[in-house]
Amino acid sequence: MTNGASYQETSDREPHGRAFLERSLALRRDINSRAVADEEREEARRAPEEHPDPQAEGEQHPVLKMILVGVVAAVIGTVITLIMDWFPEPAAGAANEIDTLYDVLLICSVPIFVLVMTVAIYSVVKFRARPGDTRDGAPIHGHTRLEIVWVTIPFIMVTALAVYGWVVLDDLEAKGKDELQVKVTGQQFTWSFEYPEEKAKSQELVLPVNRRVHFRINTNDVVHSFWVPEFRLKSDAVPGLTTEYRVTPDRPGRYQVVCAELCGIGHATMRQKVRVVPQDEFDAWVEKKAGGGGQAADGKQLFTSEGCGGCHAFKPAGTSATTGPPLDDLAKEAAKRKPGLSAEEYVKESIEDPRAFTVKGFGKNVMPTTFKDLGAEKIDALVGYLLKPGS
Repeated sequence: MTNGASYQETSDREPHGRAFLERSLALRRDINSRAVADEEREEARRAPEEHPDPQAEGEQHPVLKMILVGVVAAVIGTVITLIMDWFPEPAAGAANEIDTLYDVLLICSVPIFVLVMTVAIYSVVKFRARPGDTRDGAPIHGHTRLEIVWVTIPFIMVTALAVYGWVVLDDLEAKGKDELQVKVTGQQFTWSFEYPEEKAKSQELVLPVNRRVHFRINTNDVVHSFWVPEFRLKSDAVPGLTTEYRVTPDRPGRYQVVCAELCGIGHATMRQKVRVVPQDEFDAWVEKKAGGGGQAADGKQLFTSEGCGGCHAFKPAGTSATTGPPLDDLAKEAAKRKPGLSAEEYVKESIEDPRAFTVKGFGKNVMPTTFKDLGAEKIDALVGYLLKPGS
């Protein structure tokens, strides 16, 4: 009886259990379907605005257009750079070779630079990612032949330019017959020139036309750079080293030596006169220079050759620089600037130990301290020139 009742009770509950299970499964499917739908709607809402892919629609990327724009820009850039006058009129045989080399370098480098930058800028503008587009870019595979080409062409160009430059340099440095030896010395802020074979010194560079010149360049203090723009060649003056170059001036005229290396506060004033003259005029000048002169003449030459005019105004020397105090009327100014010293003592101290006293309104530690190495005779000559009335 008991067993029969249990069986009957179980049989009665089975339909109810199956119905409950079916309802539970249906409810779960409904919940899942709703969740999926909500997720799809959210993804659709967050998805960036679709932009057509040119390749997917059959449109090719405008590579040809990019290259065409780059070539046109390169041609225009090259023409502009070749039209510009980069240097003054040449005055030496080496200048023409250097100008040609410079033009070749421009013709090779400007088109490549302009072409590369044009393609780069065009690509950045044309193919930039739109706001909100966080998709990865299309995968790009290497192109072996293209990579070989764009490595090989620059290699050949650079090698050819290096060989060409070496040939030109070797020709410029070749020794010539009957060379004029000139020793060039740079110091803040002037150049001085010595002609060892002619036993002459000068603060002005005088050269004979159409004669090979061999410059040997030194410095007494910091690094300078000896450059006559009309000659094109340039060489640094390095402490402890002697640099050199050769040139043949071929056009008579007046030029300037320029320091092309920032060397201090008076760098812009470090310029010296250059004269290229006929051989007979040069010989006469050398003879006069080798003859010497008196104290006042020596003092004036020292004032110019030691670069005093690069920082000081001094009417007798025709200088008007303002880096240092003016040197006119020093006999009167000495008593005002430093009482207790005579004018001679004041000027001599200012040359030998410029840190001992600085005139109000002018920078401290500007004047080089190397002038004490001139020696007593030259310093006395310079003092006499500065204090002599009407110097």
